[in-house]
Amino acid sequence: MSFSPSTRKGPVGVAVIGAGNISKQYLDNLTVFPDLKVLVIADLFVEAAEARAKEYGIAEWGTPELALNHPDVEIIVNLTIPAAHVEVATAAVKAGKHVWTEKPFSLDRESGLGLLKAADAAGIRLGTAPDTFLGAGLQTARRLIERGDIGTPLTGMTTFQTPGPESWHPNPAFLFQHGAGPLFDMGPYYLTALIQTFGSVRKVAAVGSSAKATRIIGSGPKAGEEFAVEIPTHVSAMAQFEGGQSSHSVFSFESPRLRMGFVEITGSEATLSLPDPNYFDGDLKLWRPGAEEPEIIPATGPSNGRGMGVLDMARALRAGEPHRATGDLAYHVLDTMVSIAESVESGSFVDVTSNAPASAAIPEDWAPETATL
Repeated sequence: MSFSPSTRKGPVGVAVIGAGNISKQYLDNLTVFPDLKVLVIADLFVEAAEARAKEYGIAEWGTPELALNHPDVEIIVNLTIPAAHVEVATAAVKAGKHVWTEKPFSLDRESGLGLLKAADAAGIRLGTAPDTFLGAGLQTARRLIERGDIGTPLTGMTTFQTPGPESWHPNPAFLFQHGAGPLFDMGPYYLTALIQTFGSVRKVAAVGSSAKATRIIGSGPKAGEEFAVEIPTHVSAMAQFEGGQSSHSVFSFESPRLRMGFVEITGSEATLSLPDPNYFDGDLKLWRPGAEEPEIIPATGPSNGRGMGVLDMARALRAGEPHRATGDLAYHVLDTMVSIAESVESGSFVDVTSNAPASAAIPEDWAPETATL
């Protein structure tokens, strides 16, 4: 899709739909970026929207309809529950608003493709988390790889292992249902990091398992309650990318040993350990042949946190340029995860037919705190 510069001037008007816990992480940034102006907090539970709006000094709050119909809102930040992501995003598109959505983009290919087509027909931008790849950690890794510090990139390995969230989460059942589990909940961070390194995924193969048919809530008012496990709680996946590179990833809620944030890219001359893709910053480790210890490389560039993708979209909107965390990228990540789940079921390789457009690098001096509009 080609974009024309926005006819509006000054900061971009934003409304947040969904006043849950993650809205705080976004609003901590959205309310201090001078190129954005948060105008509305909306939620089906208006009292939650009111409380969040008053916490951040935002003048208007109400139902989602208020945000969708507000004449000064240009971008809807969709922080609703995953099952409502496509419904809310589609309503925003129909209202002529650009949309930033928390992960996942959708829960299935059909609704995700429908949203992409609707937005394209309306000339509306879609953006979707994770925007962690815009942070200093993964952007520094990108610069090192593109500079040739590891030679030709060849393979990737990622690991996310925990005992599962039921021990600490007060209401964890949804994390063990369709559209969640370790693959769909955490996969977007790790797969986005791999896709940003190697390009589009072309085929996958995976195995999966569930150690228990039920789990027990370990904390909060529902402690002791049992709930059903509906999805694989351990997935081991291989992927081959468009350039012939390959990766191996583990996504697990079945490990007593915590191993989170492990992403390693091996090239023809060295191996690079990346920071946790769930965060925006962190040191990198460069392992050269024969070295007993790695070279520690500090990340450089902006690392403000969640909402950087919204800001990037807003600046691109004014300039008529492509933004980086696109709906097409998010759909390709979803398509890859659905293909992995299908491979678990079928026991065979599954082709991935969608494509992830290349995202431009973030300049080291890109400054979210500076007014540019």
